[in-house]
Amino acid sequence: MTTTQTRIPPTELTGVFGTVVKIAAKRMIGRVPDSMGVLAHHPALMRASMGIGRKIEALDELDENLASYAVMATAAYIGCSWCLDFNYYKTHNEGLDEEKARQVPVWREASVFTPLERQVMEYAEAMSQTPPSVTDELSASLLDALGPAALIELSAKVAFMNMSSRLNISLGIHSEGYADACEMPPLATRADVAASVVGSKA
Repeated sequence: MTTTQTRIPPTELTGVFGTVVKIAAKRMIGRVPDSMGVLAHHPALMRASMGIGRKIEALDELDENLASYAVMATAAYIGCSWCLDFNYYKTHNEGLDEEKARQVPVWREASVFTPLERQVMEYAEAMSQTPPSVTDELSASLLDALGPAALIELSAKVAFMNMSSRLNISLGIHSEGYADACEMPPLATRADVAASVVGSKA
């Protein structure tokens, strides 16, 4: 669990909305994360961000596991440890494929993903580059596999994760142990993959 101090000191969550947020956080990990205290400086923005996040997450044209891999691949590519940890926790909480989710940070080297899952994560990374590098070929392939509604939803979920990841990184918000609180196995890292390759050659 990363304990790096946030760039803006957390403040107290107050009012009805603050009480609801604190109760939900304590149910999830037993305490109120510093990240929520940082955003509490701007309650209107916090409510807006959480509101649109819930609405985007509730969309269901895209397979839930594909959506999970896409947002985790986005968070891993941008480098938001909070987003990556929280979405890994969500795969456990929502009964999704936790074993595959663990491999998302190293999806290019991992052997557990299908061609479609790889294309979804490739699309997420391509959307997250500056400028975006989505090709006509990749988009056409996903359109054929997913259909227009699911591809639009995929794009929206990746876009929202870009906003969340870049906001958190800029504010110095890092992982606060959501997955640790559930005693989940750690996410794969590139070092893990490198070690397994060396071991297989020994």
